[in-house]
Amino acid sequence: MNYQAIADQAIAKQPLSREQALAILGAPDTDVMDMLAAAYRVRRHFRGNRVHVQLLSNVKSGLCGEDCHYCSQSRVSKAPIDKYGLWQKEKAQDEAKRATAMDAKRYCMALSGGQPTDREIDNLADMVRSIKAESKIELCLSIGFLTPAQAKKLADAGLDRINHNLNTSERYYSTICTSHTYADRVKNLMTAKEAGLDICSGGIIGQGETDEDIFDMFDALRAIEPKSIPLNFLIPVEGTPFGEMTPNLTPRKCLKALSLLRFMHPDVDLRVAGGREHHLRSMQPLAMYAANSIFVEGYLTCDGQETPAAIQMIADMGFELEVESASEDSLGTAAA
Repeated sequence: MNYQAIADQAIAKQPLSREQALAILGAPDTDVMDMLAAAYRVRRHFRGNRVHVQLLSNVKSGLCGEDCHYCSQSRVSKAPIDKYGLWQKEKAQDEAKRATAMDAKRYCMALSGGQPTDREIDNLADMVRSIKAESKIELCLSIGFLTPAQAKKLADAGLDRINHNLNTSERYYSTICTSHTYADRVKNLMTAKEAGLDICSGGIIGQGETDEDIFDMFDALRAIEPKSIPLNFLIPVEGTPFGEMTPNLTPRKCLKALSLLRFMHPDVDLRVAGGREHHLRSMQPLAMYAANSIFVEGYLTCDGQETPAAIQMIADMGFELEVESASEDSLGTAAA
């Protein structure tokens, strides 16, 4: 397969066909380095040679009425996790300061639950205003299903972005969740977008889906036009319905999926998200040839790579750390 021709097509923003995408996902493992070289051409054309890190906090844990089978916080999970209500404003402010000090470009807050209450929205809006008064850091909120009024209130408070992932294809969605629909997720994204919020939306692979499902999810994101796409790799958490699943993922399969995402969404922020340490293992650094963003320290109820190690990895690969919120006591930037 001519991956440089695929890169040319992506740089020209000409959509890949289903056949091209499936050929990439099913390519021989020996093609991966050539594929990554082509993906890097696209990534560098649109996003430069920079990588940014993001810190994610679980500001409300467990206590969720949804039945998402992959999630340790869902009502069907028996995983032994901490469960608590919404953080106090001061705790969120402290974490945002820590994110700024570690040179994170964006601070993300995640809220478990299907439908936030108006009181929770008021408290979150107050958190956002307080953080924005102290820092230039960008703020993203991963939350459940919003009403138009709730989305507008968060936008007016200064929230930059909403995360709500498609998680899989429309065809496969009922296999991973039955308490709401794929269409509900799409509608929620449109509600946030209409309120003036930027969109962060991606998904999870390794849940038993086919390559066709992976393509359909990636393709569906084109209509949503997210500014940022996080790709998660299933971590089977004991006590969840998917806890006994063995994801059909290898480091090279993960790299193929990231390369395809870059070809299909050439100019977005592409983030390597949950499960990168578990599934990419020693090949984690190579992911940055396609992706220009990583999470650090953890993913809600699972731990992740510590910030100093992530920053060193970025420097070792010859990338520049992208910082827009640096503080005087920051950890420092990676060398170009």
